[in-house]
Amino acid sequence: MYFCNMMKHHIPILFLFLLAVLSCGDNGKSESEIAREAFTQDSAALKIAVTPTLDCLPVFVADEEGLFQECGVSVRLRLYQAQMDQDTAMIRGRVEAMTTDLVRAEWMRREGTMLRYVAATPLSWQLVSNPPARIKQLSQMDDKMLAMTRHSATDMLSLMVIDSVRLDRDRVFRIQVNDVSVRLNMLLSGVMDAMWLPEPQATIARNSGSPMIYDSRGSGMQMGVVAFSEEALADTTRQSQMSSFIEAYNMACDTINSRGLPQFAKLLGRICGVNAELLDSLPDNISFQHASQPSSYNVERAKAWISSNR
Repeated sequence: MYFCNMMKHHIPILFLFLLAVLSCGDNGKSESEIAREAFTQDSAALKIAVTPTLDCLPVFVADEEGLFQECGVSVRLRLYQAQMDQDTAMIRGRVEAMTTDLVRAEWMRREGTMLRYVAATPLSWQLVSNPPARIKQLSQMDDKMLAMTRHSATDMLSLMVIDSVRLDRDRVFRIQVNDVSVRLNMLLSGVMDAMWLPEPQATIARNSGSPMIYDSRGSGMQMGVVAFSEEALADTTRQSQMSSFIEAYNMACDTINSRGLPQFAKLLGRICGVNAELLDSLPDNISFQHASQPSSYNVERAKAWISSNR
């Protein structure tokens, strides 16, 4: 009886004690303290803008395999469906680095966003058509709709192929569709006549029966890059993070090249929506090189195109 009476008087006290413990979170910290710490850690991490495309695979692998952590850098990947969304994130300081193409990067530089190139990537595009449009060669693009992105390598490629077959530029309707997934769905649903697609979206289109009209790899251009914000690199901590990023990136390239693309089917499936069967259809000889500066030829080619098409 004494025990029961004692517990009756002490239950409210025990309840308050347990409530206090539960509300304090880890190590007695309040929820607001935990949130502040998480925000601080996220702010200190290197944030990289990426797209669901094959050229970003070394970044995905470095993150998935723990290579960034092994090289001593905390990284947060920010996945965007459109290059322009990456641009906005970089301009507003939401990310310190991004994957992009040289035309977009040089356009941003011209507009006042200073970038430093740290790696050339195997980014390429294929011009594929909607079967009902009956386009099997470039000369048949007259009076057709072509999906691309303004001020990007796909914009430059569009004018290059139009001029190569002497079509009237005003007779090929270049439609801006920035989201790569939306662009692909427009092709598969028959909304758009033709479009530029990177890998693996181009392979998805080809496997669905869309003819490939042009492959940018035949032009000798290598326009993909990883770029860092020069403003962010004014901080010595960010410079150290960039060095660690490059180390992890190189390790990821070696990992991909040694294991082969099929070993990363699950990763690509989760990020890009592809399966192991599709990987067998990807173009041959896709390899990933260690981080190095893009060629001056490609940089100057992008600058010249921008100057003549502003």
